[in-house]
Amino acid sequence: MVSERTTPLRERMIEDMRIRGLGHQSQRSHIRAVKDFAAFLGHSPDTATREELRAYQLHM
Repeated sequence: MVSERTTPLRERMIEDMRIRGLGHQSQRSHIRAVKDFAAFLGHSPDTATREELRAYQLHM
């Protein structure tokens, strides 16, 4: 099993989803989507520019 590194952004996201009452599978799906976005960017998603967001939307 691969251990995921937990960043402050990831922890905050998980806490927010838990507060909103999202189920485990929904949380996993959201985390996977952000992980894919970060892989596309090549850096943390919290530093994404508008141009990068648009490029990702077009990519999708």
